Amino acid sequence: MLIGVPKEIKTNEKRVALTPGGVDALRANGHQVIVETNAGVGSGFSNDAYIAAGATIIDTAAEVYAKADMIMKVKEPIAPEYSLIRKGQTLFTYFHFAASRELTEAMVNAGATCIAYETVQKADGSLPLLIPMSEVAGRMATQEGAKYLEHPMGGRGILLGGVPGTRPAEVVVLGGGVVGTNAAKMAAGLGASVTLFDNNLYRLRYLNDVMPANVVTQMSTNANIREAVKTADLVVGGVLIVGAKAPHLITRDMLSTMKPGSVIVDVSVDQGGCVETCKPTTHENPTYVVDGVVHYGVANMPGAVPYTSTIALTNATLPYAIQLANHGWKDACKASKELELGINVVDGKIVYEAVAEAFGMEYTPMDQCW
Repeated sequence: MLIGVPKEIKTNEKRVALTPGGVDALRANGHQVIVETNAGVGSGFSNDAYIAAGATIIDTAAEVYAKADMIMKVKEPIAPEYSLIRKGQTLFTYFHFAASRELTEAMVNAGATCIAYETVQKADGSLPLLIPMSEVAGRMATQEGAKYLEHPMGGRGILLGGVPGTRPAEVVVLGGGVVGTNAAKMAAGLGASVTLFDNNLYRLRYLNDVMPANVVTQMSTNANIREAVKTADLVVGGVLIVGAKAPHLITRDMLSTMKPGSVIVDVSVDQGGCVETCKPTTHENPTYVVDGVVHYGVANMPGAVPYTSTIALTNATLPYAIQLANHGWKDACKASKELELGINVVDGKIVYEAVAEAFGMEYTPMDQCW
């Protein structure tokens, strides 16, 4: 199979879908890899490194899309890329379809097979291709929140961990999954007072056992969240419903009860956000203020640390990419329920029910598309 790796063009996105090591592994399995020139430079990987691994460097994205049987990306295609995608081509990347009707309609119209990293799912419910970037984003959420709590950045001027004789910041984390766990660990490690919410009592019992003493767990209910945000200095949104739009746990009216200069970092913004007033932003312009509360809504947070993120992502995606390349998407997905759950759009049909429901579009069960 001929695998193509275009350069990411989303604002300030410096990650790349494959490391040179990933290219080498695909080549060892008998496949060809073409990489758009300078696609890996932002992550610290030169054209020469890809050539040494056996890749062919291609001058333009248009040529990569025109030649490749399977496209591997990091972020979802954006408008300039829509017309480059061919009917029958396989795209393997993060899509987050439920957050964008425009993207969904574009991929339906393109007739491509869209396999989404974020919905590849193991039998135990874990999301192996989302986990590494959720780990990065969760840790970054605390890091960015601490930065924007600084007064010059628009925050209320509070140090997350405080110092002797002062109170630490109050941090509220919504969601006890990978993002929330990592955000809470980082905040607790810096000395903050952390409240971690989840709606699964068994998960809360586990988190209560493994978290340090300055993390308390609480059941996620509207009343509990409404009360907690009143005293919060930093709120981290880490809510995920696989493949579907995130629910709004913080509503507009709650902002008026929050401290002026408090900060919200909504990691779930790429799935529509769990904060009603949150919208996607970029690393170039990451924040805005609503009712005195600083909102951070960067939808590709791990893109700010591309070297770490690219290696972590390739570690996770490469085994699945090899399966797809070795067997073709149909046979690979028939043999692997994990990969089958990653299929969102096939030949103009939406085959992931939560995506169709998000926009009231027609849903076609996957068993009708083989």
